[in-house]
Amino acid sequence: MNAKVEHAGGNSPADIAKLILAGLIVVAGLVGFYYFSGQWSTTLRVFALLGSFVLAALVGIGTHAGRELRAFISESQFELRKIVWPTRQETLRTTGVIIVVVIIISIVLGLIDLLLKVIVMDWLLKLGQ
Repeated sequence: MNAKVEHAGGNSPADIAKLILAGLIVVAGLVGFYYFSGQWSTTLRVFALLGSFVLAALVGIGTHAGRELRAFISESQFELRKIVWPTRQETLRTTGVIIVVVIIISIVLGLIDLLLKVIVMDWLLKLGQ
């Protein structure tokens, strides 16, 4: 097990400034995407927008939150290597069983619904007449 002590330290003022700058870069990219809709081609605007996202990510990576995100992603990738994925045959068999169970439950619920309809509509409602 991987036990780490969580530090209570938050973002420094410089980190907060970097995160605000990253947010402003993203907003500027979005505003530019729509502002230049009549003058630039869509392809150029999409590349400019993606460039603003990449630039904002590069600014954000240098913060405490960015370092924590990188550590989380690397630990997640390490944990993904431990997973034993099912084979194709196991996946197909499991899917087949699920389909059969869903069909059986649908039939049972349909029969229960039909039985309740017969009891309520045909029997109980005709008692008062």
